[in-house]
This record gives sequence, structure tokens and C-alpha cells, in this order.
Amino acid sequence: MVRQVKQPPIRVLIAKPGLDGHDRGAKIVARALRDAGMEVIYAGLRQTPEAIVQAAIEEDVDLVGVSILSGAHMALIPRIVQLLKRERASDIPVFAGGIIPDEDARRLKKLGVRAIFGPGASLEEIVTTARTLAGRST
Repeated sequence: MVRQVKQPPIRVLIAKPGLDGHDRGAKIVARALRDAGMEVIYAGLRQTPEAIVQAAIEEDVDLVGVSILSGAHMALIPRIVQLLKRERASDIPVFAGGIIPDEDARRLKKLGVRAIFGPGASLEEIVTTARTLAGRST
């Protein structure tokens, strides 16, 4: 008889960088990921890129999800990616959601953001992508 080794749950940090005070979408995504069996750490509102990266490292997460609606995505998200690289944690994939124009989304992906979800993205798509980014697509 072959025993299957149970993998630990995927650990995801969901963060709201900058002055964006709207967190309903981030909380909905966090709940969907949790309901899909992932362990979710919600960092809360108004986080700095430095605090987000520190939390990602301290919590030993598999993924960082960033929700941003403030329009500051081209300043804050690249900073998070840059800090992860500086801290030798660039193996932690970053995904983002919010109001991000297509041109900016392309630029963010070139900078290393692995997935970007705009308005209307399904929770199923986000969960599936999170699993794939964590190397657990089954």
C-alpha cells in the first residue's frame, strides 16, 4: 500500500499597500483562498511595501497577494518585488488585484508580478492561479 504524504497548506499573505482604505475585495479573496484549503494571513490596511515583505518572510508564505485600488500600483507593487529580491526572497510569487490598466499590468508582469486580476475576475480563477503559482496545481 502506498501512503500519500499530505502537503502542508499553501500559505498566502494578502496585503493592502498604501493609503487604499477599501478592503472588501481583499477580504473576499482571502476567504475564497481559505475556503479552498489555504492558510491566509491578512496583513490589513495601509501597509508599507517594507512591512509586507517583512511579514511575507516572517510568516514563511508561499505567495503574496496584493490588492490595490488607489492608483499607486506602479509605485508600490514594483517596490514589493524589489524588496523581495533584495531580501533573497524573490522565490515568493507576487500576484495582484485591483484597478490596474492593461498597459500597467504588462509592465508589472515584466517586473516579476506573476498574475494580475482585474474587476470581474472569478474567485475560481484566483484560487486556481494561486495553486499553480505555489506549485500545487492538481
